[in-house]
Amino acid sequence: MPVPIRDRSQRIVTLDLEGVLIPEIWIAVAERTGIDALRRTTRDEPDYDVLMRYRLDTMAAHGLTMSVIADVIGTLSPLPGAVDFLEQLRSRVQVIILSDTFEQFAAPLMPALGMPTVWCHNLEIDNDRIVDYHLRIDDQKARAVRALHDLNFTVAAAGDSYNDRTMLAEADAGFWFCAPENVRTEFPQFAAVDDHPSLLRAIGDALGV
Repeated sequence: MPVPIRDRSQRIVTLDLEGVLIPEIWIAVAERTGIDALRRTTRDEPDYDVLMRYRLDTMAAHGLTMSVIADVIGTLSPLPGAVDFLEQLRSRVQVIILSDTFEQFAAPLMPALGMPTVWCHNLEIDNDRIVDYHLRIDDQKARAVRALHDLNFTVAAAGDSYNDRTMLAEADAGFWFCAPENVRTEFPQFAAVDDHPSLLRAIGDALGV
């Protein structure tokens, strides 16, 4: 059944990026470099700062450079069905990608998705090494949805990981997309779908678009 929503005049959709539209970048880096520790993602660790400090320490220990990561990102393509899904969705409603990735990671991938709006964070790079990261704002996903509500938008949101839970909770309609069982089990209040056509239908039903 469609999720009940508040009656606002305009609709908008917020989507996570990795795991919804593109592959998980850190897993791709782990596969290319053989650094298995980098397979740990927001599907596994609820605390984003803990996860990023772990990644920074791991990269430093292995001497992993931004150039190597950029080379990996250059090999990635959108997930199967993601481009068609996004095109169809954007033909019906405005879309903002809210991601906990970084500008340096996301920018090379946006042309393949049709240059959607993406809000994410920023890396501090020194001598080709990632030495720190800077959030745009704390809990940006939920705060962005809250701001859209203040602007009188009805919001539907979709994501796949722990770091999406506050965005889904703040939205009028929230959906898990291909989320792992641990995440679905812990947050069963959000409907779960496992393919892009199902997500398109769920968002369309929820927003009436």
